Amino acid sequence: MTAVEQRAEKTESAPAMDLFSRYLSVWVALCMLAGITLGHFFPGVFHFIGRIEIARVNIPVALLIWLMIVPMLLKVDFGALDQVREHWRGIGVTLFINWAVKPFSMALLAWLFIGWLLAPYLPSDQIPSYIAGLVILAAAPCTAMVFVWSNLTKGEPNFTLSQVALNDIIMVFAFAPVVGLLLGISAITVPWETLLISVGLYIVVPVIAAQIWRRRLLKAGGAPALEGTLDRLHQPSLMALLATLILLFGFQGEQIITQPLIIVLLSVPILIQVYFNAGLAYLLNRHFGVAHSVAGPSALIGASNFFELAVAVAISLFGFNSGAALATVVGVLVEVPVMLSVVRIVNASKDWYERADHAPATTLHE
Repeated sequence: MTAVEQRAEKTESAPAMDLFSRYLSVWVALCMLAGITLGHFFPGVFHFIGRIEIARVNIPVALLIWLMIVPMLLKVDFGALDQVREHWRGIGVTLFINWAVKPFSMALLAWLFIGWLLAPYLPSDQIPSYIAGLVILAAAPCTAMVFVWSNLTKGEPNFTLSQVALNDIIMVFAFAPVVGLLLGISAITVPWETLLISVGLYIVVPVIAAQIWRRRLLKAGGAPALEGTLDRLHQPSLMALLATLILLFGFQGEQIITQPLIIVLLSVPILIQVYFNAGLAYLLNRHFGVAHSVAGPSALIGASNFFELAVAVAISLFGFNSGAALATVVGVLVEVPVMLSVVRIVNASKDWYERADHAPATTLHE
């Protein structure tokens, strides 16, 4: 069995979704309540944590984000990049959606809804920050959960592996320029030094560290050593996510209590852009004759976000109690139920998709 086949077999046999992931929105809601309660009764603790920073990068949160991000990046196999040529149409569509459509469509939706239509119902001083958070959220393609979405749609595992690896490489170079461009267009001051530090801290260094660690694990004990390490890191990674959310809502509690509709209003552009980008990717793949096993994960990768990275960058750029940080957390809140609905749409429409004369169901890779 080749290395590619082994990677594919592991992806295909992966569990559909663990209990925590399936009910992620429930845990986020509980963290909201816990953070708001703790922030109300122990505000001094949260303010103390908020002051522990270097170059506007909060050190406790940086450690928590690392604990979240590195285990996810350990799963990424850059050796899968040799499969790009086999799935060039599906990969081309996904890259187009991730980097040429999604950040810009989100910025447009944020300007339309948050900056105009819903502005009377939001704190006016936070509107630019909300828009910034939504832009940051959309500029980071998902890295970890897409393996789950791909599995649920019976997606081509080699495509998913190669697409995620390629997106991670592009993110190293493109994330900061895209965010900086869209924030500048939105007349939001871009703290470039902090943005570049965030990219280095939350993308470049974790990617390098994870790949060095991955290679050492595979060299020392092969795939079982890697899987064992990922299993041991699973619970600490989840706890780090919950702790980060509690900290965020501890700082955001007062604003949420005074205007609870903020969460609902911020979710409007997020929901629209998810369905728009997923639908566009799905239809483009169908138009170009891409197999359903590639089109499904392509649509899901094109629509989902690397919310852990977005949260970290928003905190670094604008602070714990900013609208930007809250907007990225709303992305966490809606991620699982919305993406599961996209999975159901993709699966339910398979017969329709494969009826297209230019998208034969027998095509393996394209």
